[in-house]
Amino acid sequence: MNVKAQLAILMVLIGCGCNVIFLELLIQQDPGCGNLITFSQFLVIAIEGLVFTTRFLTVKPQVPFQSWIILVIMFFLVSVSNNYALNFNIPMPLHMIFRAGSLMANMMMGIVLMNKRYSITKYLSVLMITLGITVCTIMSAKSSPKVDSTKTDSENATQAEEDKFWLIIGISLLTFALFMSARMGIYQEVIYGKFGKHPKE
Repeated sequence: MNVKAQLAILMVLIGCGCNVIFLELLIQQDPGCGNLITFSQFLVIAIEGLVFTTRFLTVKPQVPFQSWIILVIMFFLVSVSNNYALNFNIPMPLHMIFRAGSLMANMMMGIVLMNKRYSITKYLSVLMITLGITVCTIMSAKSSPKVDSTKTDSENATQAEEDKFWLIIGISLLTFALFMSARMGIYQEVIYGKFGKHPKE
């Protein structure tokens, strides 16, 4: 592997690591700030596309605008669902593991929507990763609840049950985002197959 490829991989890893660290610090300060981050991301990408890709709408796009709108709506739903999940007692490590564990969702969507078939090795690999995510999710749900010494045992028990309910809501949001992200990937594959690859658009 040449030096440029190694440097690119290193920079991606450093960028992703810094992204996660700063996101967790921001979420600790304000769990609802994820939507502001998502809005900023959409705004920067829209301005960059307007200026450099479409040259202020003077360049005709290769892919119909309607196709991109559907993709943007899907991406928006995925981002907002992931952001709102942080408001529902989802620990950041679980959030990261869930988002990284899209193999199972991609495989299921590929089988259902595109009639794809995979080797036994791939099925077993995805099954093992999914089992790891499931164990992590169960352990997060069972982690020791915060006990408030100013409350009675019954109040603490009620609070623990309420926290568990909100955790389930958060996990449901993450699961929705996971499958919507897989569907978005398949839709993007269809667009590429129909119109060719134009990632700058």
